[in-house]
Amino acid sequence: MRGERPRPLRGGKMATRLSGGENRLVSLPLSRIRVIMKSSPEVSSINQDALFLTAKATELFVQYLASYSYKHGRGKEKNALTYSDLSHTAEECETFQFLADILPKKILASKYLKMLEKEKRDGELGKCDEEDDEEEDDDEAVGEAVGS
Repeated sequence: MRGERPRPLRGGKMATRLSGGENRLVSLPLSRIRVIMKSSPEVSSINQDALFLTAKATELFVQYLASYSYKHGRGKEKNALTYSDLSHTAEECETFQFLADILPKKILASKYLKMLEKEKRDGELGKCDEEDDEEEDDDEAVGEAVGS
């Protein structure tokens, strides 16, 4: 990590001195972001500016998601941002729907088990219907063969 010298500032921010010589504020650890970026097989080397911009863009995205979820969720009533606010945003807002699998709505285990049982019953009913359809098709084929 040539050219990087993180140093803590007030408010939990990190000032990272990049090769350009100027101090830039980022909250996320650049070393972790570098590891994530390098986990992609297409990436061989990472430019310092690209690393910084990715960190800053991620930071801004998380801030936007949090503020949008807070404004449009129930958190305003409690003066807190909750997981359910985030999952509701991911489910309802078109911009954040790509996060729906990552931020699913929480459900009770008992509800989940009931849903599984219902799906299993529906699946068994669907199989029975398919078997009935196949038997009807076979009957029709036999009827046609006899009628010829």
